[in-house]
This record gives sequence, C-alpha cells and structure tokens, in this order.
Amino acid sequence: MSDATTLEDLRRGAQEDVRVLRGKISSLNEDEIGLILSEARSHYAWTDKPVSDDLLHKIFDITKMGPTSMNTCPARFVFVRTPEGKEKLASALKPANVPKVVNAPVTAIIAYDLDFWTQLPKLFPHEDRRPHFEGKLKHSEDTAFRNSTLQGAYFMIAARAVGLDVGAISGFDNAMVDDVFFKGTSLKSNFLCNIGYADEKALFQRLPRFDFDDVCEII
Repeated sequence: MSDATTLEDLRRGAQEDVRVLRGKISSLNEDEIGLILSEARSHYAWTDKPVSDDLLHKIFDITKMGPTSMNTCPARFVFVRTPEGKEKLASALKPANVPKVVNAPVTAIIAYDLDFWTQLPKLFPHEDRRPHFEGKLKHSEDTAFRNSTLQGAYFMIAARAVGLDVGAISGFDNAMVDDVFFKGTSLKSNFLCNIGYADEKALFQRLPRFDFDDVCEII
C-alpha cells in the first residue's frame, strides 16, 4: 500500500469516527454543561480526600486530545503533591495564595516547552513544520504560550468532567517557579491550577458576567 493510499485511508477512518460519535451523542445536557462550565466554580479550600494517580492520568488523556495549532501540544504538566514540592512552590506565591496551594491535594504547574517544535516529526508527521519555528524564538514563545494556555483550559474542564474541582492561580512569581522547577531546561511556567475535592464552605457569591450584547457582535 502506498503512502498516499495509507494517508487517504487514515482520513476516511477519522471522518467515520466523527460520524459515529455524532450518532452516539449530539450535545451535552444542561446538567453536564453546568458541571464543566456554566454552574462550576473556582475553589480555594479543599477537603483532605486524595487525588489518585489514575485520575491524573485520566485528566491528561482527556486534555491531550484538545486542539492546538499544528498539533504542537506545547504544554507540560508538573503535579506537585508532596510537602517538599509544596514548600518549594509556596516560596514563589503571593502570601494570600499560600494556604490555597499548601492545602490542595494537588497543584498542577501548567508550563510550556520552548523547544516544542522539535517534537513535530512525531506530532505532525505528514509534513515537516520545524522550519516555521527553528531560530524564531519570539514566534516559538508566542505559539507555546498561547497553545499551552488553551491546554490549561482543557485541563480544567477535563478535571471537572471526571468529578474534581479546580482553582487556577496566576498570583505567583513565574521566574522563581522556573528557577526552582525548570532551571536548565527549555520549560517555562504559565499558570498554576489546584485540583481536588473542594470544601464549598469557602465559596462566596458568584460574580457578575457580561451579557452577549455587552461584548459580542455578529457581522
């Protein structure tokens, strides 16, 4: 079988997979949408119920299927769970965020790899896209940051979808986190996300959101 025929077969198979999925489910119901977004909340306090390794693997396996530009998949995840790891992370946090992280079962460092493009032969095998990024640091960093942020959002939705609660944090010193966790590597931190089973007693009222007409237009 030629490469062209093989690629065409793969495309037909992918198209059929989508048709089969749409035949099984056309949309989520309101309760399911509520669980992952419309009724979900950011959490700041946690129960002591642990998060298993199996759940972390499951969250990643869902997250990795979310789309990124050219399938670059630049996000890297460090799951900080040990007291020693939390202590290192706490040194980079704003004071108000220290208890949120220390008491969370797991804190994920959502990072990105500036050298993501070296993996494109694996992730985008039908065409060599490395010349788009090689020697172009600004373009590489913009691509890595943007797409790792997307992957971080997928991660939060995936965690909620498997029954966990999340609380994202940007109040920390990225340079300190990079020095402690990624020194000597091509990785940089984007944001943090606590995951676990929340203590809802710490919640306050939901803050306002824009209406469609406030921020949207159809042209």
